[in-house]
Amino acid sequence: MAGSGKIIAAVVSILLVVGVVVGAVVVVNNNGSGNNGGELKTSNKAVSAVCQSADDQKLCHDVLTPVNTSNPKDYITQVVKFSTESVLKALNMSDRLMVESVANGTSDGGVKMALDDCKDLLQSAIHELEASGVFVNSQSLPEVFTNSAELKNWLGAVIAYQQSCLDGFDTDGEKHVQGQLQSESLDSVMKLTALALDVVAGVSKVLSELGLNLTNRPVRRLLGLDQYGFPTWLYPHDRKLINEASQGSIVPNAVVAKDGSGQYKTVLEAINAYPKKHQGRWVIYVKAGIYDEYITVDKAKRNIYMYGDGPAKTIITGRKNFAEGVKTMRTATFTTVAEGFIAKGIAFENTAGPGGHQAVALRVMGDRSAFFDCAFRGHQDTLYAHAHRQFYRNCEISGTIDFIFGYASTYIQNSKIIVRKPKANQQNIIVADGTDQKNMPSGVVLHNCQILAEPSLEAENGKVRTFLARPWKAFSRAVFIENTIGGFINKEGYIPWSAAAPNTEHAYFGEFGNIGAGADASGRVKWAKGLISKDEASQFTVDNFLQANSWLHDTGFPFDASFTKN
Repeated sequence: MAGSGKIIAAVVSILLVVGVVVGAVVVVNNNGSGNNGGELKTSNKAVSAVCQSADDQKLCHDVLTPVNTSNPKDYITQVVKFSTESVLKALNMSDRLMVESVANGTSDGGVKMALDDCKDLLQSAIHELEASGVFVNSQSLPEVFTNSAELKNWLGAVIAYQQSCLDGFDTDGEKHVQGQLQSESLDSVMKLTALALDVVAGVSKVLSELGLNLTNRPVRRLLGLDQYGFPTWLYPHDRKLINEASQGSIVPNAVVAKDGSGQYKTVLEAINAYPKKHQGRWVIYVKAGIYDEYITVDKAKRNIYMYGDGPAKTIITGRKNFAEGVKTMRTATFTTVAEGFIAKGIAFENTAGPGGHQAVALRVMGDRSAFFDCAFRGHQDTLYAHAHRQFYRNCEISGTIDFIFGYASTYIQNSKIIVRKPKANQQNIIVADGTDQKNMPSGVVLHNCQILAEPSLEAENGKVRTFLARPWKAFSRAVFIENTIGGFINKEGYIPWSAAAPNTEHAYFGEFGNIGAGADASGRVKWAKGLISKDEASQFTVDNFLQANSWLHDTGFPFDASFTKN
C-alpha cells in the first residue's frame, strides 16, 4: 500500500501541475501579460490553482509559495504549521497579558476568567493542530482526501476555540484586553486556520476538476441500517452494550446512587474513578435522584457511556449564570470535552431562570458525542454545542433565547424542541450557530423534530415573538428538515443577530419538508435561504453532515439515515 500511495501522490502532483498550466494560461491571457506566464515555476502554478478559491489569496500565496513543491500534502502541512505557530503566539500572549494586568492592578475576576479560559481553549487548539499534522504526515495522499472530513473537523474546532476565547471578554471593562489579544495574535489564528480549511477545499476542487476522485464514498451516499435497525457502522460489541443497558442486564463499571446503594454518591466521583489509560467503554449507571453538582469530563476520560433511569428520574442540576458574574462557558452544569462521550436517559438542567441570562445546562466540546432519551432544560443558552460532531436523538431541549448554540456540527433528530416563556419584552430564538468561515464544517440540523411552545407561552397567543434562528457569526448555518413546526413561530422565521452586526449576508437557513402551522416559508425574510430542494437537503443527512459511517455506530443506537416523510 505504501508504494501505491507514493505512485498516486506523484500522479496527482503531475495532474495538478498540468491542470494548473491550463488555468494559468487562461488567467494570463485574461490579464494581457502572456510573457510573464511562461516564466512561472511549476510549484507557483500549483499554488495559484490551490489559492484561487481562498478568501485571502495574497496570504495563501505568501504561505504556500516557499514550499517549492506541487505535492498537495506539503501545502496542507505548511499551512497547519503556520497556524500552530500563531496559536502558540496567542497562548504566550495570554500569559503575558495576565501578568501585566495583575502588575498594573487592572485585573479583575472577569479578565482572569476570560484569560484562563483562553489558555485552556488555545491548548485544545494546539491538540487539534497536532492531530491534523500527524494525520497528514502519516497517511497517503488518497487517504488524506478520502478522510478530509476529519481534517476539516479538527481545523473547524481550532476556529471554534479562537472565537470562544474572544467571546469570553463580554463586558466593556474587558474589551481593552480582548482588543490586544485579537489584534496581536488571535486574528492571525483565525486567518491562518481559515486558510488551512481553504487549502484543503482548494486542493480537493482542483483534483475534482481534473476528474481525479480520491474519495471512495459517493457524494450523496446515505447511511444504511441493518436488519435490527442499527446503523451499519455500529460495532457489534457496542450494539450489545446498548441492548443490555436497555434491558437492564448490563454490568456497569461504576454505579452512582444518592441513597448509598451504589459505589458512589455523586456523579463526579464516578467520573473521577475512570482508570488511567483505560481502553474501551467506561460504563456508569446513575440511579434515580437529583444530583446537584457541577461536572467536567476532561479529555483524558474518553469513551464514557453514562446512563440513568430516564430524564424524569435521573437529573443533574445546577444554577450558575452570567447575571451572577460567571462566564457563559463556565455556567454549564455538565461539561464534556472528552471524545466519544455517550449519555442515555438523563436530564441536564440549569435552573437559573430567565433572569440569569446565559445559563448553560450542557456544554459539549468532545468529538463524536451522542445523547439519547435525554432532556436539556434551561432558558437562555441551554445547550452549548461547543465544537466537533454531536448527535442527539429522542431528546427534549427547552429554553428561550439562543438555547441551541455553538460552533459544532450538531444533528438533532426525533426530538422535542420546547420553547418557553421568556422575561417581559424578550423574544425567543431557538438556534444561534457560530459558523464563522465558509469552509467550516459546522452548523445545526433539526430533523424530524417537534417544535413546540410550552403551555405558558402558548397562552400568550402570539404576543411573544419567536424565531427559528439568528446568525451568531458570519456564515451561520441552520437547516430544518421534516419537522413539525408550531404556529407560534413568527412568519419571518429568522432575525439578524443585531443592528451593529446583522450577519445576514452569508447566513444559510434552509428548510425542507416541514409541516405544521409554522412551516409556511412564503413569509420568510428574503436574506435567508428559505425552501431548499431534496437534493440540497440530502447534503444534511446524518452521514453527509456528521460522517456518521465512521463513528456513530459506536453509540449503539438506531437513527434515521435519510428522509422519513419525503
